[in-house]
Amino acid sequence: MLMRTDPFRELDRLTQQVLGTAAKPAAMPMDAFRVGDTFVVELDLPGVAPESIDLDVERNVLTVRAERRPSAEQNAEVVITERPAGMFSRQLFLGETLDTERIDASYEAGVLRLTIPVAEQAKPRKITISGGDTRKQISG
Repeated sequence: MLMRTDPFRELDRLTQQVLGTAAKPAAMPMDAFRVGDTFVVELDLPGVAPESIDLDVERNVLTVRAERRPSAEQNAEVVITERPAGMFSRQLFLGETLDTERIDASYEAGVLRLTIPVAEQAKPRKITISGGDTRKQISG
């Protein structure tokens, strides 16, 4: 019997496990949306202990790091393992209009929720124009 082999099949399988695919990302899937003057980012981190989550902001880059420890016992015979374990990291590039000094983070039911307010200097404001004997306000 002849078997056809594909030398890249194993490489593709490993790449999909590490990096994920469009249909199934490897780790930390994210949703981001805006509610009024606030941006909200939600990252899925099921099975991660809250104390293993680390958030850093440097300039306008927010880095999220988390560790999921393997759940199998040390002497257990693993039959199947599909849940990724180890260190995960994701960087978000925040716009200049966001206030990185006032980021609020909460973690509940395996979801890390970041609330990032819009900076005051980026919000629209009214400017008063004076001249002659009348004053007029225009929106800026």
